Amino acid sequence: MKRLQFLFGLAFSAVLMLALAGCEKEETIQAPTADIFRSIVGKQVAFTALTLHAEQWTWDFGDGETSTEKDPVHIYQEGGVYTITLTASNSMGTAEATSQVSLDLSVFEMLTGGSASPNGKTWRISAGHSELDAVSLADPGFTVIQEIPQGALGLFLGIGEEYEDEFTFKADGSYSHDNKNGGSFCSLVYATVAGLDIVNVTAESQSFGFGSAAFTPEAGATFTYTESKDLAQTVVSQDDGSTTADLVFEGVSTLNFSGNEFIGLMDFHREVIIQEITPEKMRLAMFMSATQGAHFNKPSLVVIFTFEAV
Repeated sequence: MKRLQFLFGLAFSAVLMLALAGCEKEETIQAPTADIFRSIVGKQVAFTALTLHAEQWTWDFGDGETSTEKDPVHIYQEGGVYTITLTASNSMGTAEATSQVSLDLSVFEMLTGGSASPNGKTWRISAGHSELDAVSLADPGFTVIQEIPQGALGLFLGIGEEYEDEFTFKADGSYSHDNKNGGSFCSLVYATVAGLDIVNVTAESQSFGFGSAAFTPEAGATFTYTESKDLAQTVVSQDDGSTTADLVFEGVSTLNFSGNEFIGLMDFHREVIIQEITPEKMRLAMFMSATQGAHFNKPSLVVIFTFEAV
């Protein structure tokens, strides 16, 4: 009798263990998750599928090519902006992740988004600024008068709304400007001479010659990008407002605008120097008039700001 009870107990334990094992196995099958890591060298991109519970991987590289490898390496034939899609799957479902790469882009493509961006590319002044952002003299070396720290327009100049203004460049040469609050960052000398309504000015911003002035963006505006030119400027001394000098900034890349349009700073001088550009950031040098008298319309300062892609 005891032997039968023992055998029955063994059989019951075996059945119970099989049942528990089946439950455990069933619990480990979960829907997959997906994310993408990539490493870029030239036009070659190494992709890594950051997935959990996936059993199959399908990659769409955005140029018409695909792969079912987990961690493929893909070589793009042309530079451009590409959207990559990873689909990870198992018997419980699928998960999708996307990422974008910018490869071997020209300055114009970084500025506008190129043909892959029919709506253009939008920029705004970066509240983060950079260690090179400054108010400088309009001299050959752009001698720094005042560095611009993070959040400066709002924190100590009191015109933080200017971080919200957006400037859009399209590959067909068209340009649009959205001054979100009706005012635009400006030189107070220019605003006064032009008879513009001052929307916002503080004692601190006035000490720098800055303010916000009413401006209606131009319909059908255009921009011109010049890869390299010798930019001639007649500048006036910030010290006395009367001593002038004819300067040539050699081999600079510039942006210029139709009508009264501008980027960043509204002033007599609409052509700006592109000091640096990446797909995410660009740093511009903008000429500014900040003296009175006979040479009020000549630049004495250069405002160097970093812009970020929206």
